[in-house]
Amino acid sequence: MEQKEEPTEGYFIVIRRSKKGFSRGSIWRKDAETPEGDLIGMIYGGSGSLKSSGRVKKLDTYPLSQHQAQLLLFVSPAGRRLDLLCHVQLFGAICDLAEDDVVVVKYKKDFQPCLVKNLMEVGKKDKIGDLHMLGFELELLDTAEQDSLSKKAVSLPVFSAVDIVQVVPSHLNSRQPLRVNSAADLNRNAVTRINSLPSYKSHSLKIGSIFRKQDVSNSIQVLSDCSFEVGSMVEVMSDNGMTIYGVIRWIGVPEGKKNDWAGLELDSEFISSDNSDGMFGTKRYFTCKGNTALFVPLNRCKPDCRFQFNLSLNGIPKPPETHSVTSLEDSDNVPPLGEPEILSRLVGRMRGIQGHLNSCYLDATLFSLFTSSSACDGVNTSADSEEGISHILRRDIVNPLRRSGFVPAESVMNFRKQLGCKSFTTEEKDPEEFIAILLKDVLHLEPLLKFRSHGELSQDAYTHQIIVEKKQVGVLPSVQQLLEISLVSSDLKFEEIPSCLIVQMPRFGKKFKMFSKIIPSTELDITDVLHFSSRQCFLCGRLADYECPHCLMDHKLQPGRIKQYCSTCNTQVHIHPSRQEHAPHKLILPDHVPADAPVQRKTMQLFAVLCINTSHYVSFVKYGPDPRSWIFFDSMADRYGDDNNGYNIPVIRACPEVADFLSQSEEELATANLSQCTDLVQRLLGDAYMCLYQNTESQLASSMSTDVSIT
Repeated sequence: MEQKEEPTEGYFIVIRRSKKGFSRGSIWRKDAETPEGDLIGMIYGGSGSLKSSGRVKKLDTYPLSQHQAQLLLFVSPAGRRLDLLCHVQLFGAICDLAEDDVVVVKYKKDFQPCLVKNLMEVGKKDKIGDLHMLGFELELLDTAEQDSLSKKAVSLPVFSAVDIVQVVPSHLNSRQPLRVNSAADLNRNAVTRINSLPSYKSHSLKIGSIFRKQDVSNSIQVLSDCSFEVGSMVEVMSDNGMTIYGVIRWIGVPEGKKNDWAGLELDSEFISSDNSDGMFGTKRYFTCKGNTALFVPLNRCKPDCRFQFNLSLNGIPKPPETHSVTSLEDSDNVPPLGEPEILSRLVGRMRGIQGHLNSCYLDATLFSLFTSSSACDGVNTSADSEEGISHILRRDIVNPLRRSGFVPAESVMNFRKQLGCKSFTTEEKDPEEFIAILLKDVLHLEPLLKFRSHGELSQDAYTHQIIVEKKQVGVLPSVQQLLEISLVSSDLKFEEIPSCLIVQMPRFGKKFKMFSKIIPSTELDITDVLHFSSRQCFLCGRLADYECPHCLMDHKLQPGRIKQYCSTCNTQVHIHPSRQEHAPHKLILPDHVPADAPVQRKTMQLFAVLCINTSHYVSFVKYGPDPRSWIFFDSMADRYGDDNNGYNIPVIRACPEVADFLSQSEEELATANLSQCTDLVQRLLGDAYMCLYQNTESQLASSMSTDVSIT
């Protein structure tokens, strides 16, 4: 979070979990600073009183002014303080609130416009150094009757800063900032902290007004006259009380109605008798997917509350204005989102990573690598400074994506500028070029893949490009088939199971595909392409001793399947005249493995697919153990405004139909009518560019190791 000037008062908030046990979000008074860069101070309790002393690293803190500290002390639990501070523009506006400003608060399950009346000191100062917590006294405004400003305002309880979701400043020339009189001057009683907003009334608090009365019509008008237009993102309360979200696709007076209505295209399918594909009554007003169009009176629409945007004078939402480097996004790894959190936090419009200026290749790659997998989280932090590129990636992109579900284009551009070449900020790149730089120079990772050829030569790589001949496979190959044929044909084996395997599909450049469609195998069995690994005989199932690459395409022995044999089967197979020229080679096996011992299969799980169509990249991500847990991401799915003055709208959609298709057997897939598949399934099969797999066992072991080291 960037501020215009460094706070002069000695207060700070802990933004990273301290090794000494001090919790994130705790607020301190600074008493001294050591030469080693530690801060010594007193910790404030929940009531604003000093409770204990401690010592914490300065790098784990963020400075606050006294006013900020008092506002945040009234916010609970402590973790919500950091969430509020991460909304830079909003928190700055709350700190600068003036008399008669209009704010929006969430009150009684609804969003209400209110008038700021008083700044409240909450709690008692029992000893020197204690702080009053600060809250706001607001008046509820009946926006349905804005023509009558003399209507009596409704008294509300004391609100904390985190309850305010939007600020609409007064446009009067003389805005007077809120100030706090001392408790002695006002002879105030203590006000109890309000967590669940019970019915504390402002008149019972014995607090005198510290504001001048002014005409507030200008501020109210800004909020009450929000005029939506086609393209505005809105929310509507359905008849059953559920809040649904969508984009206005049509505004007007439909047949049989008298007032303005809005035709919405909803974020997701919503089954209701009122829903359609853009039809209302007997007339079509726009076209969209079935059960995703809803027509409602325009006055039922509200700005989409999921994005705490400022409103322009015509009510059109602006993109988030977060600073590209947020000090509060700590540099410790935030774990990937869990399965239950994905749908609520990620699915919808303005979710994921916002695209800008040919960044789709980078957006889709980062989203694929970091949304649900920790396979590439390991970073050699000693090789990078606190302002180095790996910290910027983690702090400004990975952590916000996992924590809040949105990364603005400004943060991505700041990262692109650190990649060492100006073309990364303007031009489209190949994902494999970006991945190599990302893993080697940004994350400081060793090559993910270690290969060994039959001649015992070792090779390292970050990705594997599949190289096959079209005649070696059928018209609808799977990644399993392509990988096996590619490695056997190239005389390569994995030296070890990779933690992450990135497989690039066979193409001639970006535009020309070798295969019109490819099946992304959800589970990749790499047992038979591992060096120094036990394998089964292709014929009898006993321990294999030989492998024959020449048998790979034998039309009598299931062409395209790896052929390895025990000694007996190897002799019998190669007695045949057509195979006498073959040269099977002896396998290198672990010692003392019984010939009839079962072979443990080594598998990797698909967690993302990067797709390309006409130079535009999107991604599909598997986000949980449930087979149907798939989402689709497009960083430039829609756009608000024109090319010069607008911005891209990233969209994430749930796509369980992908799992339904991929869960079929090989026989069912071979005979499936692909023309009957949904658009997203066809896009996955036809546009697959890279498939990303992870070793779930190594991820689990790494997670357990991390847990042990933490505890």
